[in-house]
Amino acid sequence: MPGLWQIGKAFIELLGNGTLFRYSVASLFRVTLGFYIAALLAVPLGLFLGRRRFINRWANPFIQFLRPISPLAWIPFAMIWFGIGDQPALFIIFIGSFFPILLSAINAAAMIPSMYFQVAANLQFKVWESLCYVIIPATVPSIVLGLRVALGIAWMVVVAAEMIAVKSGLGFLIVDARNALRIDYVIVAVLTIGIIGLFLDHTMTRLEHIDSVRWRFEQA
Repeated sequence: MPGLWQIGKAFIELLGNGTLFRYSVASLFRVTLGFYIAALLAVPLGLFLGRRRFINRWANPFIQFLRPISPLAWIPFAMIWFGIGDQPALFIIFIGSFFPILLSAINAAAMIPSMYFQVAANLQFKVWESLCYVIIPATVPSIVLGLRVALGIAWMVVVAAEMIAVKSGLGFLIVDARNALRIDYVIVAVLTIGIIGLFLDHTMTRLEHIDSVRWRFEQA
């Protein structure tokens, strides 16, 4: 194992030649894109299934069958379907993010008190008004919690996907450094992954806190 001095020297070297920044941006880009695609599909579908219990009973067995499958188990299929490049990594991130967001949206929509919809009916709300003024405000805190969990999973699986399917990113840096027997580079990459993951979780925690305070204020 390299000493602290050697690790610090490797960090300065990777930061100075731009490799650490470039690979970090590549990983963040893949996580952001795959995470956003998953959120844009999972949130509307989850709200729909949460308010349509009959359809949800039919869809739930398929969701519960696919949900426990590790995103990493899809890597061979992703490489067969999409080849080598960003597409298989994005697919793995999408799979890892989709189900936590979907389930949080389903549960949040299903737990909305019926009294809210009775009030909306008395006020003669249209469908889009019920969506904007009842469903979305009531489900945002739970959905944000699901987004936080999904983002953590996405950040974990992108590293594994980059070890196999792409030629850039922090995961690729770990594999490339391992092959070159540069354990100091490996440690720098691992520390960078942890630091960025901590920053992402802190950002989502603040967003979750803001939404929770806003929801309690609106209820009051």
